[in-house]
Amino acid sequence: MFRHTDIRQAPWYVVDADDKRRARLNCIHPLLRLLPYEDLPPPKLTLPARQPDTGYVRPPLDEQSFVPQVY
Repeated sequence: MFRHTDIRQAPWYVVDADDKRRARLNCIHPLLRLLPYEDLPPPKLTLPARQPDTGYVRPPLDEQSFVPQVY
């Protein structure tokens, strides 16, 4: 399949994925290099004064759905 579809106008790229973490990083690296990047300092923020406590009570934890902790 590669022999017939891997052409100069539409090349295929193969990723050595024995190490999944490195494979993912190797996949995104060339894509990120295509994007123009300019290191910009963040703008200075001015925050409003804090609002007074209105007595918020968090709902019980057993009524909430959580994303599983993998790491």
